[in-house]
Amino acid sequence: MTSIHRGEKERFAAAETTPFRAFPPLPASRLLSPVAPDSRLFDMTPSPTTIQPPAVVIEWVGDAHTGYLRLLDQTLLPTETTYLDCRDAETVWDAILRLVVRGAPAIGVAAGYGLLVASQSITDEDDFLVKLEQASAYLESSRPTAVNLAWALQRIVSKLQTADAPSANAYRDILLEEARAIHAEDTAMCLAIGSHAAPLLHEHCQTQAALTHCNAGALATAGIGTATAGMYVAQAEGLDLTVYCDETRPLLQGSRLTAWELQQAGIDAIIITDNMAAQVLREGKVGMIIVGSDRIAANGDAANKIGTYGLAILAAYHNIPFYVAAPYSTFDRTLETGDAIPIELRGGDEITNGFGRQTGPDNIGTYAPAFDVTPAKLIRGIVTDKGLITPVTPEAIQAVLDAK
Repeated sequence: MTSIHRGEKERFAAAETTPFRAFPPLPASRLLSPVAPDSRLFDMTPSPTTIQPPAVVIEWVGDAHTGYLRLLDQTLLPTETTYLDCRDAETVWDAILRLVVRGAPAIGVAAGYGLLVASQSITDEDDFLVKLEQASAYLESSRPTAVNLAWALQRIVSKLQTADAPSANAYRDILLEEARAIHAEDTAMCLAIGSHAAPLLHEHCQTQAALTHCNAGALATAGIGTATAGMYVAQAEGLDLTVYCDETRPLLQGSRLTAWELQQAGIDAIIITDNMAAQVLREGKVGMIIVGSDRIAANGDAANKIGTYGLAILAAYHNIPFYVAAPYSTFDRTLETGDAIPIELRGGDEITNGFGRQTGPDNIGTYAPAFDVTPAKLIRGIVTDKGLITPVTPEAIQAVLDAK
């Protein structure tokens, strides 16, 4: 059965018109490249300044000219730990679309390396930058909501446009340096977010649990996550923390990914289905809610995985503080409000044939937005790498993000 919402057809048609080659999905034989799990996979240390993520999500292997991007295939978690080696732009595009790599920060880091992969096939040195811009537009078409994707690609292209490189190889060396800089910055930003979020967990979760939705953890970043960063830091500081993980339908990122990574890190994780959250809050089990974001408008409206908006409404009713955690790169201050944030539509098969099992009738209509937008008035604070923004107002956002 194939059931695709008409918005999906339009989105894929748009991808076909990008100024780079549009490619069909790759066969599974090309997409799966198992390797032995990295020895660092579950390395956790008890110092807040040296905390390592419980999984290696993104890695560049080799030099700028013959190297490749290696991604942990998150579509196979929690039962398989398999890595996908990306040696061409098609594979990177497909990996982002299929959620092999997901989470706004991780997508941005992967896109930086993906642009380097794409550059390796550009042989015309005279048109190198033109073709690189085309490759950037192609990669950006893979997913529209996560602002970090476009941000990372535009940053690298701008860097190369101002560079005085004598050859394509020299451009590739600069490209790798900039991609690695984005990678390192994301790792540092996660630790900074954790340092600002940990006091909130100490305040609200001494006798109650935290609750999170989807995966804004180490698997969604190059470091220890955004929403989970404070959890890892607070744990290292001695807090005995329990975290309720919304299952996050239809792709179950909360149960497959967040619960898995928290368990690997030794944090008590409890899975609930999305529609159990109201009862859990009513029973007084939760002291605070913290989620990630894929794009935040200038006024503080925050887009996150579908179901977040409803959770924020529940939090307001039950008077439970609701926080968003995200790095500065997730803010899109060109958008005045969240009404202008583009919302990705996913294929109907994710609802009616999730994980290969049919749960809906043939030829049934579907509507599958991947994200929703939580109004700023429902958010107690936004935890960034530059500090806590509260109250969430355009003025407060500007003051924190623009501070030196």
